[in-house]
Amino acid sequence: MTSDRRVLRGARSRRTIVRHAVDVASLEGLDGLSIGRLATDLGISKSGVQTLFGVKENLQVAAVNCARDVFEDAVVRPARTAPRGAARVRALIERWIEYASVPLFPGGCFWAANLAGFDSRPGPVRDVLFRCQHSWRDLIAVELRHAVGTGEIAQLDADLAAFQLDAVLIAANTALRLGDEGVVDKVRLVTEGFLVPPD
Repeated sequence: MTSDRRVLRGARSRRTIVRHAVDVASLEGLDGLSIGRLATDLGISKSGVQTLFGVKENLQVAAVNCARDVFEDAVVRPARTAPRGAARVRALIERWIEYASVPLFPGGCFWAANLAGFDSRPGPVRDVLFRCQHSWRDLIAVELRHAVGTGEIAQLDADLAAFQLDAVLIAANTALRLGDEGVVDKVRLVTEGFLVPPD
């Protein structure tokens, strides 16, 4: 019974630490994370954080996985209620706009804040960041392919279009952080440019 309570307490502490780590990393990047920093921020012992994560790299990977879960809850799952194809692409983009505009993380898009810092640094953190990024692009590509396959939109290279949309979203995140709210209409215009019905 005592060990069960300890396990539950440890799981709660881990969730609290990781969620705070995501917020810090959205502002300062994953390199801004340290076991000591998080312990100080949260008013807990450094040894307690070390017991849960061991080393900084484990903490960084846990932060990425947590950011992915939060992103999926806020963007991906709600968009899946839209019909497959163009409507779902629009829903994904609208949910992303809300995710970056509100924003869900203090620094805006977690991926925009962290991908560039690890693009040339092989290892587990880079691997999990890029898995998440590719999963997002693949999701958009799948829906674009579906829309093409059903004749809903004109022929296009779905993988290339998903790559281009993702690039626009990364640029939009930067613009939003700089106070350019007009970029949201540009994102919608670009999206509609890929969702043109066949002649």
